[in-house]
Amino acid sequence: MGELATIDVALDEMLVNLAAVVLRLSKPEITRTPEARRALTQSVHQYAVCAARSTDPRVHELKTELEKTLKPTLRIAAIDGVKVS
Repeated sequence: MGELATIDVALDEMLVNLAAVVLRLSKPEITRTPEARRALTQSVHQYAVCAARSTDPRVHELKTELEKTLKPTLRIAAIDGVKVS
């Protein structure tokens, strides 16, 4: 069982490092094109699949953070000085 625990810890570390890379790539100045957004979406979903089996809380926190990068940012808009949703 010791070998499995070692492998599990190593995989968790790899997932943490991978999340850091994907988070850097999720910045708006990098994901300007539709192709870049699709690639980011695919990376985040694949990360979530891998993270699902992890017991490391860091991996799950990073999964949540990565999923937030896919949500569009909302802006307050105004027409003639009147706020609209």
